[in-house]
Amino acid sequence: MAEVAEVAETTVAEVMAELADLEDPRARVVNEKHGDDHGVNLGKLRALAKRLKTQQDLARQLWETDDTAAQLLAVLICRPKAFERQELDFMLRQARSPKVHDWHVNYVVKKTPHSEELRLTWLADPDPVVASAGWALTSERVAKKPEGLDLAGLLDVIEAEMKDAQDRLQWAMNHCLAQIGIEHAEHRARAIDIGERLEVLKDYPTPPNCTSPFAPIWITELVRRQHGK
Repeated sequence: MAEVAEVAETTVAEVMAELADLEDPRARVVNEKHGDDHGVNLGKLRALAKRLKTQQDLARQLWETDDTAAQLLAVLICRPKAFERQELDFMLRQARSPKVHDWHVNYVVKKTPHSEELRLTWLADPDPVVASAGWALTSERVAKKPEGLDLAGLLDVIEAEMKDAQDRLQWAMNHCLAQIGIEHAEHRARAIDIGERLEVLKDYPTPPNCTSPFAPIWITELVRRQHGK
């Protein structure tokens, strides 16, 4: 058993050394502006993950390093359905970096049978960062599996709470607002109206050829594309 542990430890050490070699100070400066404390190019990180392939034990050990680049790599090489619900919840609460948080929700939690239970748990959490994960999962359901969702009720909550929500929670609620307006014509006028009145992300700097995250513009543009107009 000791020999097995030693091999695993060496493997983690080798991976961490490779991540250190991939560190780019310029990339770190850019990433830190978004709250992500690492300097590894994501294309190179994905290439490393492709080479390592799926390794659940290694993924767990990389996650436990609490290193952002290592945790991103762990997300890419893990087996999502191998995690229990409590473990997924604990990992979300451990995630310090916004990118780790987002990848954990989108690449791991969404692919597990626990996603709906966690969605409901996180939506009701007093921690706004945890709650934002619940809203991200809700946006996914709005777009792909809306049956059983109270869309009007979601709009009520968004209308009452989004304006004063913490940044990451506000962003997630705004995404849900846009998804409701894009995917559900019967709620589109109200979704646009809520966006126009709350003015959340109205002045968000948007690069050329990108769609503004301001919900009324986002909804109108995506609906236009869907209908080819």
